[in-house]
Amino acid sequence: MDASYIILGILILIVAYLVYSYNHLIVMRNMVDTSYSNIDTLLQKRFELVPNLVSTVKGYMNHERELLEAVTRARSDWMNASTIQENAGADNVAAKALKSIFAVAENYPDLKANKNFLMLQEELVGIENKIAYARQRYNRTVLDLNNAIQKFPTNIVAHYFKFQTKEFFEVESGKVREVPQVKIYEGED
Repeated sequence: MDASYIILGILILIVAYLVYSYNHLIVMRNMVDTSYSNIDTLLQKRFELVPNLVSTVKGYMNHERELLEAVTRARSDWMNASTIQENAGADNVAAKALKSIFAVAENYPDLKANKNFLMLQEELVGIENKIAYARQRYNRTVLDLNNAIQKFPTNIVAHYFKFQTKEFFEVESGKVREVPQVKIYEGED
């Protein structure tokens, strides 16, 4: 009779561990999905400000058309992104183009004094900081999930229930990591 209680106790512990592991993996996967949704929401907010920024600076930056087009193109790429990597690529291009616009704006004193531009710049800087934090949080939750999926003995539960590792939100190529080159306009064309 004692052996049957021991076996029953072991079976209960195994089942309890399986249930705990499965539920823990579900919670972690949901945290990753929520973190990604937070990034997407912030990117949407950023890109909703882009048309206002473009219309504000368009009159001042006639000679910086490629920067304005890059921001608009990045917005379109983000809206059409279907994977994390495509989304990250569009995000990185947009961030680079926006930084370039703000750097070039230094050459236009009237633009730097424009209240709309200053308000948009301040709001975009705040959003950029939030996006950076959200990316870090997303990557941290992806790391935790991927570690749980790959570590023994949770990997057995993950494999049985077909949990998949997730991709990190990262820069796609070395080209995107390059520091933007800012051209300073010094005369009429």
